[in-house]
Amino acid sequence: MKQRHATATASALFTLLPLSLLLFRLLALLVRLRLAAFRDAALSLHFLARLRIRPVHLRLPGTDATTVRVWCPAAPSTKPPLLLLHGFGGDSKWTWARNLPALSRHFHVYAPDLLFFGAHSRSASPLRTVEFQARCAVEAMRLLGVDRYDVVGISYGGFVAYRLAAVEGRDRVPRVVVMTSGVAATPWEMREMAAREERAVEESLLPETADGLRRLVRRSMHRPPPWMPDFVLDDFIKLMCVDQRKERAELLHELLKNGAGIDPLPVLTQKTLILWGDKDQVFPLDLGHRLQRHLGDVSRLEIIKDAGHALQLEGADQVNRFIKSFLLDS
Repeated sequence: MKQRHATATASALFTLLPLSLLLFRLLALLVRLRLAAFRDAALSLHFLARLRIRPVHLRLPGTDATTVRVWCPAAPSTKPPLLLLHGFGGDSKWTWARNLPALSRHFHVYAPDLLFFGAHSRSASPLRTVEFQARCAVEAMRLLGVDRYDVVGISYGGFVAYRLAAVEGRDRVPRVVVMTSGVAATPWEMREMAAREERAVEESLLPETADGLRRLVRRSMHRPPPWMPDFVLDDFIKLMCVDQRKERAELLHELLKNGAGIDPLPVLTQKTLILWGDKDQVFPLDLGHRLQRHLGDVSRLEIIKDAGHALQLEGADQVNRFIKSFLLDS
């Protein structure tokens, strides 16, 4: 009896150890005013302790040493599986911070860090195409034992979600949500949008200075935070914008050159929900209307008022309701 009690106690301690380490890390970061890093650690703690979502590191088959980190539930469930694909604004944890608490109540969520985002999703492959990102996301889901799921993609993740849905088909990916993504723009239009920028496109989307990040936040959000001190922005840049910056710049140039990499853009057979902010300054609302016309009757466009490109943050409650209603009610 004593031996069983000791074993149970040891097991409980090992379970609590990662949470304890995160708490110590939080305190250390707070003392040093590393607010972005503090937020990052706090999100991890929230996902692990409250949402029961944990990071899994997957080595994909092949010779190019491709590893993908996926945030997914720690225990199986009967909830429908949902794949969430982020954009250039950060990794999956930061992108979906305001959506995972609500969505995880209704869905078995999978939120990978796309290749070259964050510190853990890496590859020695020279490929930077949307098709390669989509293929790696599909392979990661198969390694997790999930062959059929709905997909949500925002901005760059919308390109990946569209390509994934087009290739996998309705039997494997029955429903699609595309959020504020320029999928319907031609590569020529993408290059024209980039050419109108005052700076090189990687300087705009992959900032290296506090001023650059401040401009990006103000462009991405209709209601940006009123207080954005340099030390907070510099900390975020160190956390999110330094590691694998060269590879992400190559992803960006490939996207501007070839878009989703399918010409002409196929018409999806899946039911598709298109979500857009009416104040988007990155991809104008006209592209949302164009995508809806391209897809026809299988799609619908929902416009969220007073929201910019960072739709999942500024219009989080509406986004969560639209996704839940579309995927469950249909």
